[in-house]
Amino acid sequence: MNLQSTFQKIKKYWGSIIFYAIILIFIFNTNAKSWVLQQIISTGVLNTAIKKDAPIKQQAGTDFSFSSHDGNILSSSMLRGKVVFINFWASWCPPCRAEMPSLNNLYLTLKNDNRFVFLFVSEDADRTKASAYLEKNDFSVPVYYRNKVSPEMFSGTLPTTIVVDKQGNIVMKRTGLAGYDNEKFISQLKSLL
Repeated sequence: MNLQSTFQKIKKYWGSIIFYAIILIFIFNTNAKSWVLQQIISTGVLNTAIKKDAPIKQQAGTDFSFSSHDGNILSSSMLRGKVVFINFWASWCPPCRAEMPSLNNLYLTLKNDNRFVFLFVSEDADRTKASAYLEKNDFSVPVYYRNKVSPEMFSGTLPTTIVVDKQGNIVMKRTGLAGYDNEKFISQLKSLL
């Protein structure tokens, strides 16, 4: 009886240690947090949509400029007539990392339609980290860097995703984690053409 009681105490003690170790891993490990968030996205509960009743923000505040990894500059005036999908992200941001598979799938689905422009804007201080992260994880999205953006478009919250219609109006702005590769969202993007 005494031996069984001792065994139960040891089991409870080690169970507590393992439980707290797992909690600490999820708190401090970016990959673990990203994995958990990816599992949540995969349920579809965070799928996003462009709200039809949402007021469209007219062109005010949509003047922007981004540069690509090789130095090419894209500005809002150059992209009029196209539907522009902009995602502000960073390689160190767990929600950004969690939604990247969904974003990559969306990009791969629509990248050959030249009526769409995809701008994945890295907020990494070290520009090489974004490219290294994408390469390591076999993501194909093109990396851009912020030159000029109004606070109406991006105020610093990561991730932030914006859709700009062909006339230059912001038709969707979402801060936080979401799933973008679902049929409803893809259909809504195509309806903006």
